[in-house]
Amino acid sequence: MEKLTDLPNIGPRLAERLTQAGIGTPDQLRETGAEEAFLRIRTQVDAAACLHALEALAGAAAGVRKSLLPPERKAELKTWFRAL
Repeated sequence: MEKLTDLPNIGPRLAERLTQAGIGTPDQLRETGAEEAFLRIRTQVDAAACLHALEALAGAAAGVRKSLLPPERKAELKTWFRAL
């Protein structure tokens, strides 16, 4: 069974936050999506979660390092984050 920490960008700390927010598997993260997962973390676990965490979640859900996210996706995430 694949673990959250098997995904790119997901270390033990972010995996723990995801689990606390009710997302315990890579499939659950992919189904939930980065934005919803981030909202859950921010409202239930860590009110100070930052844009880097959001980008890490988006990369993990897509199966790539956050540095490899397309510029358009990064811009979309930044706009969404700033609207919170």
